[in-house]
Amino acid sequence: MEMISACTDALEKQQAHLACAPTGIGKTAAALAAAIEVANSSPEPRTIMFLTGRQSQHKIVVDTVRRINMKHPQSKVSLVDMIGQSGMCVEPFAGSGGSMFSLLCQQHRANRQCKPFLTNAPGLETRILSDPLHVDELVELSKTHREGQVKTQTCPWKAARLAARRADIVVCDYNHLFIDEVRNASLNAMELKLPEMILIVDEAHNLADRVRMGMRRVLTPTMVRNAVFEVEEHFGNLQKISERNPDAALSTDIKEWSLNVLKEFRSSLAGLFKTLLDEMGKEKELAITASRIFSLLDTCFDAVAATVSQATLTGGASARINPDKDKRLGLFKELLATNETDLNKDGDEVTEPDAHKLAHLIDSLIRFGDGPALCLVFDGEGRDGRILTHLLDPGLVSGPIFDAVSGSILMSGTLHPPGMYADLLGIKPHDRSVSSLESPFAKERRPIVVASDVTTLYRERSDKMTNNMRAHIMAAAQNTPGNVAVFAPSYHQLKTIFDEMYVPGMKTILEDRKWGKRDVDSLLVELEDQRTLGRRILLGGVFGGRLAEGVDYHGGLLDTVICVGIPFPPPSVFQNALREYMESRFPGNSWRYANTQPAINSILQAMGRPIRAMGDRALILLLDRRNEDRGNLICFPHDIKLNRSSDSDSTGRFARRFFSRVEWIPDA
Repeated sequence: MEMISACTDALEKQQAHLACAPTGIGKTAAALAAAIEVANSSPEPRTIMFLTGRQSQHKIVVDTVRRINMKHPQSKVSLVDMIGQSGMCVEPFAGSGGSMFSLLCQQHRANRQCKPFLTNAPGLETRILSDPLHVDELVELSKTHREGQVKTQTCPWKAARLAARRADIVVCDYNHLFIDEVRNASLNAMELKLPEMILIVDEAHNLADRVRMGMRRVLTPTMVRNAVFEVEEHFGNLQKISERNPDAALSTDIKEWSLNVLKEFRSSLAGLFKTLLDEMGKEKELAITASRIFSLLDTCFDAVAATVSQATLTGGASARINPDKDKRLGLFKELLATNETDLNKDGDEVTEPDAHKLAHLIDSLIRFGDGPALCLVFDGEGRDGRILTHLLDPGLVSGPIFDAVSGSILMSGTLHPPGMYADLLGIKPHDRSVSSLESPFAKERRPIVVASDVTTLYRERSDKMTNNMRAHIMAAAQNTPGNVAVFAPSYHQLKTIFDEMYVPGMKTILEDRKWGKRDVDSLLVELEDQRTLGRRILLGGVFGGRLAEGVDYHGGLLDTVICVGIPFPPPSVFQNALREYMESRFPGNSWRYANTQPAINSILQAMGRPIRAMGDRALILLLDRRNEDRGNLICFPHDIKLNRSSDSDSTGRFARRFFSRVEWIPDA
């Protein structure tokens, strides 16, 4: 009720409310209750956009709305659940990902080869809005749907977007709003506008990093070489058209200009990369400035302009294009972005055209390259090295969106502290309210123990330290009646710990970096099945991985969670640039915002996995004494109490006492 009240108040004022709300209290129901109330009472139409980064969370939203509708059958809430276009596709090329899938789909539709997309099914849209469907249910229904007596297979993604125009709630991924090209396409198709939206962001602690990742770009000589080939192909096609239609000659001239610039850029970039390799020396990476790329492009523009001017003086090319200096970079980007070519194929894999990738990179440089918020890093990856762009300030992308919508709710069990995330996401102080709700679960049902004799601090790593950690894990596992999960900062550290460790009576399962949703779903089934048979599993995963965030280990599936180390980001050019930028934006908080708080929040996420209901109980073991250091301790919620274990024997005794005293209560 406290969360509903705070969210309702913020939405009525068209503000953003950031709620750090513990796992298991019903955050989804509370946020939806507030949003539905405000949307229904608004004089203007309001669509609730519920954004979540994990498909597993979609089902929770759909099930919650179904329960709301069961209680209020006379005023049902309509909902559309959708994921990425490729994830909903029923065509054979559905496995292609990201921008590449969009290009394949676009080409398929343009050639009128996609029968499901060409098939209209208004009856399916009506069915979607009548009762909420999980996206998997919608996809299956689209395969068997009938319009009258006729079986009518249609595109479920198209049906969902059409239905979204009339839905009360649309459930989708962060990308639908926070990636520019996706947002523009999605909102136009759904006929939705930002000022008419109430926005709910679930697992909002991930949003800043998702925005950064969505803005990351790569530049390599191979990419530019391929872009030259692609533009040459398009130019050749245009020449054939212009021979038949003289009016098309101007577009041919523009394309020839972009091709000449691109050829100059290819040659100049090769020289720049050789210089950067020399400058890097024995280092693994090197910081560079956006001005070096701008300067290189200007040199290429000038070289082509000089060639055109000389040709014009001699009477050889009076119709050639020579754009104004203040327009040529934007024009070059647009020509690359709209370049049409056959799709590249590498074996059975299809990749996004490199001309388009280069256009994305130039767009980022135009938008952010003149300020301190864009970090460019050169490293030796690949054959010739590469340049990576990193957006340091996600608020430059997310801030205008939160400004535009008609109120928002951002929530997570680890949105701690909420004010920090408001700062990072560009939500202005006068447009925000924050709350940190305490867990209603009795603290004695989730004791937290810090092992004071171990650490993953680099200078103290040794075989003896690793063995001490193994001893703590074994002591906790041997005195735990059920399943145990161990989370480490990296797959390498996870493997190092488990390589020579065996806990009698327990089956070991380690997360793989290639795991997907199906792997996690099958793991949850196995955890439950093995418990029913009286068997136990020792599970290994990584912080921030699939097993440590967003997974609902319902029904007491985990009895103990062990967190190895503190997942501080490793030193890097990007990390240094991020800390310097944070110091300039948020003086005094740079280290916490860039390093400490994200690391502790990853631990908090892992700690929250086993406690999903009032009857759950679990032991939490932190294997790093640095958790008690003042700079790290202040990053934990103020109501958390840390117990201390001096050695593995002490850990074993603590676990034995806890589980003998506190039992799991089913369905509590």
